[in-house]
Amino acid sequence: MDAWLGCCRRVRARDDVAGVGARLIASYAEPARAYHGLDHLVDVLIQVDRLADVSLDPDVVRLAAWFHDAVYDPVRADNETRSAALAERELRTLRVDPAVVTEVARLVRLTVTHDPGPDDRNGSVLCDADLAVLGRDESGYLAYAQAIRAEYGHLDDAAFRAGRADVLRRLLARPTLYGTTEGQRRWEEAARRNLTRELATLQSYDG
Repeated sequence: MDAWLGCCRRVRARDDVAGVGARLIASYAEPARAYHGLDHLVDVLIQVDRLADVSLDPDVVRLAAWFHDAVYDPVRADNETRSAALAERELRTLRVDPAVVTEVARLVRLTVTHDPGPDDRNGSVLCDADLAVLGRDESGYLAYAQAIRAEYGHLDDAAFRAGRADVLRRLLARPTLYGTTEGQRRWEEAARRNLTRELATLQSYDG
């Protein structure tokens, strides 16, 4: 909560700042979130801080991090859009500058593709922070992959493997996974190794 209050203070948010923060924390604490929960939120905020020098507006990126998975239902495909709409509603109630509200919502929507433009410094920081998990060590990545599988418990194994393999292939086809030089230095090599290993495991079931 202190991180939320500090960020809101720096962007001059007013009125029920603590109430909005409490609602956000409650949303990330929903029991069905095996991965997209409070630990993920904290990790993204930590990575945003590590990359903050790259961004044009670090506190705007931090606000976007708070909202980027505020709405999460693995059965739906519009979570980012709904999270961005929530950010717009809540930040307006806090009387945050309209330009900040617009940028936060844009950044949240960008996490649909994690593919910011080459000159999008704010977007690159948020997307790199969100994808930093891909560059964990082998055991950390395995825990992440297992948590993702748990969130998609409504799918049978074959359907999950097909969908997950498609996601992994699209990620591996990108020239780089990370938009910042620091993100590439920290996570690119390990992330590609992890994604390749997981994809091979998924494909082995079809062999």
